[in-house]
Amino acid sequence: MVEDAKRSIAFICPVCRQPVILERTAFQLAASGGRLDCPCGKSGIDLALMGHQVRLTVPCLFCEREHTVTCSMPAFLREKTLAFSCANSGLDCCYVGEEEPVFAAMRRLEETVDELESEAGAQGTFLNDLVMEEVLEELRDIARRGGVSCSCGSHDWRLKVNYSSVELFCAHCDGALKLPAATQSDLADLCCKAELIIRGKKKE
Repeated sequence: MVEDAKRSIAFICPVCRQPVILERTAFQLAASGGRLDCPCGKSGIDLALMGHQVRLTVPCLFCEREHTVTCSMPAFLREKTLAFSCANSGLDCCYVGEEEPVFAAMRRLEETVDELESEAGAQGTFLNDLVMEEVLEELRDIARRGGVSCSCGSHDWRLKVNYSSVELFCAHCDGALKLPAATQSDLADLCCKAELIIRGKKKE
């Protein structure tokens, strides 16, 4: 019997900002469809089979919305790589296909995101200016209450502001804590925290 072909489905989670690559056999996809979740459990791809068409609803890192895209069943199950893009940013938001080309496409997308963050950070602009402003204000409030510390015991830290996140670094051990700062849910998550604890590094 010929081994059932495997499909890799990839996207960047807009909540935890991590690349997600899920592998399913063509038989599993054709038989059930359903939802493919990010390991963080806060986003995922919804996959629906409609006769000879496949419909995917994909979360988008770039515009904070979900995109619904369709393709033919043969293309979905057989093409080496399918790329689906965000109409607002022009950047890819999802890949489907064989493992190797999908992994390669995801690496290129991650590099693009890193470059955009670096360029935008240098220009003083952010993915969502309003959210970033409110995140920084909330962070200042937490700091004023003495709510920022490191697990190594230090209360001295420094801040780095990126395109879609902020990072806190311990001044003693260089431990780091990354906080997403691009969506309203990022802001809501931060507002729920009374304190922030940087994950300390062990000194040799």
